[in-house]
Amino acid sequence: MENDFISEVFAPGGAICRFLAGYEQRVEQVEMARAAAAAFEQRKRLAVEAGTGVGKSFAYLVPAIDLVRRGQGKVLVSTYTITLQEQLINKDLPVLASCTGVEFSAVLAKGRGNYLCKRRLEYAVRRQRGLFDESAEELERLAGWAQQTENGSLSELESAPSPGVWDAVRSEHGNCRGRKCPHYGKCFYWRARRMLDKADIIVANHALMFSDLVLKEQDVSLLPAYDYIVIDEAHNLEHVAEKQFGIDISNHRVKWLLDGLYNPRARKGLLAYRRSDPATDEAMDRVAQTTAAARGFFRDVADWYEQSGGRANGRCEKDFVKDRLSGPLRKLKGSLSKMAKQSEDEDERFEVLRFVDHCAELLADLKEFLGQQRDDYVYWVEAALWHGHPIRSAQDGPARESTTSRGRKSVRGSGRGDGLYLRSAALNVGADVKRCLFEAYGPVVLTSATLSSGPAAGPGKAQVVHEARDFAFFAGRVGLEDYDALKLGSPYDYPRQVTVYVERDLPEPNDGQFIAAAAEAVKRYVARTQGRAFVLFTSYDMLKRMAGAMAQWFIDNDIELLEQGSGRERGQLLRAFTSGGAKCLFGTDSFWQGVDVPGVALSNVMIVRLPFAVPNQPLLAGRLDQIRRQGGNPFMDYQLPSAIIKFKQGFGRLIRSKTDTGIVVILDSRIVQKRYGREFLEAIPQCPIRIEATDFTE
Repeated sequence: MENDFISEVFAPGGAICRFLAGYEQRVEQVEMARAAAAAFEQRKRLAVEAGTGVGKSFAYLVPAIDLVRRGQGKVLVSTYTITLQEQLINKDLPVLASCTGVEFSAVLAKGRGNYLCKRRLEYAVRRQRGLFDESAEELERLAGWAQQTENGSLSELESAPSPGVWDAVRSEHGNCRGRKCPHYGKCFYWRARRMLDKADIIVANHALMFSDLVLKEQDVSLLPAYDYIVIDEAHNLEHVAEKQFGIDISNHRVKWLLDGLYNPRARKGLLAYRRSDPATDEAMDRVAQTTAAARGFFRDVADWYEQSGGRANGRCEKDFVKDRLSGPLRKLKGSLSKMAKQSEDEDERFEVLRFVDHCAELLADLKEFLGQQRDDYVYWVEAALWHGHPIRSAQDGPARESTTSRGRKSVRGSGRGDGLYLRSAALNVGADVKRCLFEAYGPVVLTSATLSSGPAAGPGKAQVVHEARDFAFFAGRVGLEDYDALKLGSPYDYPRQVTVYVERDLPEPNDGQFIAAAAEAVKRYVARTQGRAFVLFTSYDMLKRMAGAMAQWFIDNDIELLEQGSGRERGQLLRAFTSGGAKCLFGTDSFWQGVDVPGVALSNVMIVRLPFAVPNQPLLAGRLDQIRRQGGNPFMDYQLPSAIIKFKQGFGRLIRSKTDTGIVVILDSRIVQKRYGREFLEAIPQCPIRIEATDFTE
């Protein structure tokens, strides 16, 4: 049955058209909106691949607003990127509220750790001489800001405080007095939570959504109850779930915990301000003992990695090193518990108990990792520099609050440089996603421009498929069963806007001559577009080697080379790229998706190598082994479909509006030399493809 509300909103001369000058009805957008509305109404699951320019956000937001209009319940919209969350809250939802005339409340949900806790701030200021070294000025600035801000959100600060200072003043579940707190009435977090309770539409990110889903299984929650779920940028769902349900232990994480208690070099930390008494002295001794044990433990891990880790690229066996850390850590936890019971200062007691919780979580993670308690998980070690020796490139993110699959909160390590990381992830996280998401909620709409690994839908067509074979790879990885599938082409005129060039005669990427030959090809095409090019790599190593080979050429031709990994963050590189002039950006994984550069600034996207994941990476190797044991074909069942989806993401960087034009250049000759190459070309929108024959032997 046709939804009259959707028809009126999207119709020529309808609500959106009357409000937005230049709006044109797109058949693909209307088809998606109707399919989403039907999925909500029939309480079904729907996977939608919608090409660039369809207008996915309006297509799912209008049915969501219709649910609110009819009093059907609360809707959660989850995205992967902050950029899309801000677009939904600041642009799309306000526009739709104005043009539809429907009154509703939409709120952006943030993790609790994004909010300042006034009680903890007061405690930190009171104890700053013991807690911090050079941070008194930061605390004073935060105290002044706390008197002025309405929301108390970290994102509102002009310059972010140091991780250690923010960690000491942010809101935390286990460190909250709730209604007993004198600041409860004006608490930033609880004010935000009350707004969420009243909201009709909640916008969140995938990580927060999973944290909430896991906690809801334990009758706890981060978000209020919701009835319908929309997951945009759904191609990232598996990656986020891996982190949610996996383990991440590092020397940085352990050091962060212990230094927070007492750093003997700086003579700072939670224990530093207390007068000497038996409980404090015992706890400080335990910190020293645990610090020594941690050094020994990670030294053993480094020795194992250097001697044996290379044989399996870091994948380790059960109890691969002796657990010399858990014993001292358990004693430290006991001493802190004793100290908390004896404390007469309630704020102090909450702070101490916070570290008790961190110790407990680390103990649980160590036990699970070393005991390898889950057969369907892969356990491995990653390493960066260890005492000056380059073992393997790896980096921890900034300190952050996370909720593990067990629902506990922790501060995951900070810092860069020497690092050892013990990590685990599911061979197939689909079972976990199915349990907490799909079995708990009926109506779920999942959408992205890249969910299918099959041929692209044609322009102006809505290709409706049930139990679609082309969606099977994505669905299998996230536990999606019993669903409808919809594949929608792009309304853009790709035959006119894009030309694809394939360098047929380049050596294959593993050939020793590839870098030099590919560099010559890059020079020709970058010169043709006078810069304005993304060159997409699958590894930093190849990026660095080609950048080194071409550095002088860029200088000689007055084209600025922007390199990912050269010290500038992704956002800085993008701002530099779009600031004008001849620019060429060399990027790896994070530039294949989520980057939007409309207009002439980006006229050339070059794909250096087909994005097959490295098969000896521990997690991927484990997944391929599992497929092989189950009688499948690892290449056809996993490596090829995942590479096709990523290839589509890279291709999609070029055309971001109906006026964009440009070229896509493929330097991996396997796309025409190998039988499977045809599947890559069929997966992108129809456009002219020119096979170039070039002699690279000179």
